[in-house]
Amino acid sequence: MSIPESASSQLDSGIRILGIDPGLRSTGFGVLDKIGSQLHYVASGCIKTKDGELPERLKTILSSLGVVIAQHKPQQVAVEKVFVNVNPQSTLLLGQARGAAICAAVLADLPVSEYTALQVKQAVVGNGHAHKEQVQLMVKRLLQLTGSPSPDAADALACAICHAHAGMGLGKFATEGLRMSRGRLI
Repeated sequence: MSIPESASSQLDSGIRILGIDPGLRSTGFGVLDKIGSQLHYVASGCIKTKDGELPERLKTILSSLGVVIAQHKPQQVAVEKVFVNVNPQSTLLLGQARGAAICAAVLADLPVSEYTALQVKQAVVGNGHAHKEQVQLMVKRLLQLTGSPSPDAADALACAICHAHAGMGLGKFATEGLRMSRGRLI
């Protein structure tokens, strides 16, 4: 059976996106394909680090994401930006985990785009202050999954969805002349 030319060119124009929700204990990852305006689930999961020395935990994140990249061959990477916690030490540790995730993408010569949690939730749920359960539910619906992904994997998939919707895979929101109010661009 042959694929019609229009369908074949649409498949060729697809893009594979790796979304990453960095964390020192658990780093979520989600891979999806964007073909035309449709999103197709590929894989997701969590990279768990054992308690111990920081360098070993960062090495686990870096090497495990390297395996995910080698296995799924994404063309672009979307990473959630760090927010400032009440505890500055937690923010610094999260930033280091995020750095390891970005390094995994850069070592594979992949372009990296960054999104705030507010942008991700706004793109997926329509509310920048949505709860984790709402993000999980919308990711399940948007990707037509049979089960709910774990919270970290759902956040990573949501980041990939945000990237897919944020300018046809270019990772840029068309925000010139707009401002943020209550988690929405106006």
